[in-house]
Amino acid sequence: MDLFEYQARDLFEKHGVPVLAAAIATTADEAEVMATKLGGKVVVKAQVKVGGRGKAGGVKLAENPSDAREKAGAILGMDIKGHIVHTVMIAAAAPIESEYYLAILLDRSNRTFLVMASVSGGMDIEEVAHTAPEKLAKIPVSAVDGISATKANEIISAANFPADVADQVANVLVKLWEVFQSEDATLVEVNPLVKTKDGKIIALDGKVTLDDNADFRQPDHEALIDQAAENPLEAVAKEKGLNYVKLDGEVGIIGNGAGLVMSTLDVVAYAGEKHGGVRPANFLDIGGGASAQVMADGLSIILGDRDVKSVFVNVFGGITACDAVATGIVQALELLGSKATKPIVVRLDGNNVMEGRAILNQAAHPLVQQLDTMDGAADRAAELAAK
Repeated sequence: MDLFEYQARDLFEKHGVPVLAAAIATTADEAEVMATKLGGKVVVKAQVKVGGRGKAGGVKLAENPSDAREKAGAILGMDIKGHIVHTVMIAAAAPIESEYYLAILLDRSNRTFLVMASVSGGMDIEEVAHTAPEKLAKIPVSAVDGISATKANEIISAANFPADVADQVANVLVKLWEVFQSEDATLVEVNPLVKTKDGKIIALDGKVTLDDNADFRQPDHEALIDQAAENPLEAVAKEKGLNYVKLDGEVGIIGNGAGLVMSTLDVVAYAGEKHGGVRPANFLDIGGGASAQVMADGLSIILGDRDVKSVFVNVFGGITACDAVATGIVQALELLGSKATKPIVVRLDGNNVMEGRAILNQAAHPLVQQLDTMDGAADRAAELAAK
């Protein structure tokens, strides 16, 4: 889950990272009030989860509260790379002398954590890495050892930070590690980290990505979810413990196992090319235990999607045998009753496949069609959706 800048700022403040006073506003009038409280001269910043806000005109300096009102009015409602601005952050202005860069992230390719640090902040870090790689230090961090004061000083030295700010920046890095670790983040980034004219180091902007897999031990993170942007079907699926992602397509997908579901998406997309460009409507992994209730929950969510024209249930019997899956499908349709209105193509394979197919044949539900192969079932589901 990506956070808005103001949410990242609040997490920084919670863990002792130096930040500027700030508040959020959803109207121009609120922006003027907040600017008055913050001393008049402020920066008005669009709150969208996308980069390039400054270049798009979403970050403006306001000289006084009335100017903040005008600037906020211009920013609110802007479309920045497909993201509409509904909220602005009003932050106290700071006299900037130098800009730096710090980030801690999960390095998946090397299976470790990584710190990136540079004395060239305030610009695209990709550009720095490309044009002046010597200005970007990349230091691996052990998940066991983390970032101590000693490790922080080593990183700051490798990045060639000026001596007069090295201690402060090292201290900020230790605090950022605290944010990263205790909040179960996969990315904590500050760009720019600034030195003000009075010599203070401040995190002027923040980007944080939290690991959704750690939600079970981070109950406070629920309050950070952008409810307005969350897909309602995804929200319902999350409540039911299902791994569901809404896509732009017409064939609803149910499978057991993330790998199988991903393969199913590809096969349906390929089959759909000859049926008018029909595409998968979702990713839905019901996991290894396809009970009647789990299957009913999955079907209910998919059938609740108005874009879905047909459903493809693709299950490989393993720990849960195909006969148990078939029984779950039959019972799920009984539970759904009149809510089940769209054709359902089922492909079963694996453990007890013949028994599973026999159960579905005996039930003879008018919405259910069986096919033996994954390719054949995908083609049939795409054909039905096209009709």
